Amino acid sequence: MSLRPKPWRLTRQAEASLLDIALWTIKTFGPRQAQAYEEDLIGRCSGIASGSVPSQSCRAIIDPDLKEDLRFARSGQHFIVFVEDAASVIIVDFLHSRSNLPSKLASIEKQRPDQNH
Repeated sequence: MSLRPKPWRLTRQAEASLLDIALWTIKTFGPRQAQAYEEDLIGRCSGIASGSVPSQSCRAIIDPDLKEDLRFARSGQHFIVFVEDAASVIIVDFLHSRSNLPSKLASIEKQRPDQNH
């Protein structure tokens, strides 16, 4: 059975984070590794949209006060934070696993993804 992927997009914040990740990875590991990691992250986003990548509620795992619709999936050293409805997936941000996740998620929650085209 093949899963039909939903359309997905990145918020401005997610685009900025992806660029920061790429620049840091180029500086630290070189352009080849940066390209491979970016392809990995984008592939996971596509997998989230198709339903083939497992995800969890940020509320259940990280902070019970967060909105129920904020979810995450892991990719390498990053969490891909997103919201999903019946029609689409919005990738809200890419957060490093060593970041202060509750604080970052609280900040994300203050901004609605549809305001970050």
